[in-house]
Amino acid sequence: MKCTQCPVSCGADRGVNNGYCGVKDIRIAKYYLHPFEEPPISFKNGSGCIFFCGCSLKCVFCQNFELSRNMRGKNITVGELADIFKKLEDDGAENINLVNPTHYLSDIEQALSIYKPSIPIVYNTHGYETIENLKRADKFVDIFLPDLKFIDPALSKRYTSREDYAKYALPAIEFMAQKPLKMREDGKMLSGCIVRHLVLPLASYDSLNVVKFIATLPDSVYFSLMGQYTPFGEIENFKELQRTITAREYNKVLSAVEEYGLKNVFLQDKESATETYIPQWDF
Repeated sequence: MKCTQCPVSCGADRGVNNGYCGVKDIRIAKYYLHPFEEPPISFKNGSGCIFFCGCSLKCVFCQNFELSRNMRGKNITVGELADIFKKLEDDGAENINLVNPTHYLSDIEQALSIYKPSIPIVYNTHGYETIENLKRADKFVDIFLPDLKFIDPALSKRYTSREDYAKYALPAIEFMAQKPLKMREDGKMLSGCIVRHLVLPLASYDSLNVVKFIATLPDSVYFSLMGQYTPFGEIENFKELQRTITAREYNKVLSAVEEYGLKNVFLQDKESATETYIPQWDF
């Protein structure tokens, strides 16, 4: 079966060969109760994160480089993935958080046909998605948690080789933004959409475009502005990425958030730019 689960549509038979994403079988790097997602996601007990290996975007600065590019992890079956859903739920996870699920959509659908958790399911994606496949995911997803990495195609081409990132990500996020917001009185999110954006060095001009776009989405959408950029990955040839962002860069974007009147906003301290928030991979 030819794989078309991401916009690359490489057509690989992933029962035989690796796709553009770098994997064929289900491969994960870790699963556990993760305390460092946005407050309504991690909530009290932590989000039940499953970190999938491989990636169709391949950002050079990826904070999860060990699993997205180096493929550090282990192969599992669809049945074992269903067992992980149940174990995380039994351990008290606030939700099942599918981290980088795009190229495993069919496997996830099969696993959910074996065991469907009673807690919310989070689709934690880089945003490089097709509407066709998001419609499939929408049947089981309660919370969409996409990144909006770039709008400027020059940036996406430089850092991912996917110049068409925004062509797909913008309509994808508009689709995900339609997920109805349901919040419990105690602040736990049961349904909705949170859009993340990581401010990059020398790219605050594009972050302003991101904020402007977010302002066009429904008021029910939350925006998570991240200042945690930490030099990581294959950045030897990218001098600008070899430092954290400056206070001036972050504050410039923060001012735009205030200017556009965004209400549902999570702000991350610039002091978060540390490897402390990068998980230790088990496998």
